[in-house]
Amino acid sequence: MLKDITIGQYYPANSYIHKLDSTTKLVGTLVFMVSLFVVNKFWPYLLIAALLVAVIKMSDIPLKYIMKGIKPLRWIILFTFVINIFFLPGEVIWKFGFLTLTKEGIRQAIFMSIRLVFLVIGTSLLTLTTSPIQLTDGIERMLNPLKKVGMPVHELAMMMTIALRFIPTLLDETDKIMKAQMSRGADFESSNIINRAKNLVPLLVPLFVSAFRRADELAMAMEARCYRGGQNRTKMKEAVITKADYTAYVLQVVFLAIITVTRFI
Repeated sequence: MLKDITIGQYYPANSYIHKLDSTTKLVGTLVFMVSLFVVNKFWPYLLIAALLVAVIKMSDIPLKYIMKGIKPLRWIILFTFVINIFFLPGEVIWKFGFLTLTKEGIRQAIFMSIRLVFLVIGTSLLTLTTSPIQLTDGIERMLNPLKKVGMPVHELAMMMTIALRFIPTLLDETDKIMKAQMSRGADFESSNIINRAKNLVPLLVPLFVSAFRRADELAMAMEARCYRGGQNRTKMKEAVITKADYTAYVLQVVFLAIITVTRFI
């Protein structure tokens, strides 16, 4: 299951989406997230689904690879669905004890589940099509206005990117530790939830030790290369805004406008 998590991973390709500037993709992701929360009906989700399919097609990333990222979150999605379908007040359809099924609950449960799935897919596309260096530069450019109030923008962008990129590294480390402990008799697949939780405790200590060791190695590597943050720092590849980026910005504005209009129709 750990191998199915796609958030934080980069999928190398030479697609139209990969060639876009990182800032364009960051703004597009924000627009996409806003559009998800603007929607208050079901049919606009068809437009959002069509957009996701088009972007996935242009990114040259297999749909199966992207969809497997939803698998580790199935319990969260199921929990969200159950909470909304049984505990939302409204017109009662069925009742058993403290469980009450309402018409509004069914609608909200489906609504929230779709929103959560789309949110995971949309945010995964950002990291899948943007390298760590590009992502750092994009975040730094977006936060540049905050330099005027003394905020260390470069350091903040670097920390955010390192945290994001450590996700697949730590997942890989967790998988190795689990396999090593399973070879020594540990049971991580027991049907008893309590036993599974107890067996996860010995996993946390070596995982924390490994995380701190990797962080220390990264700090030493950056210091050995005389890394001094963003002050007077130059870039080997300067960002260039192309016609494709301007086109993407226009499409983002148009898409957000259409989604906003659907809220009042």
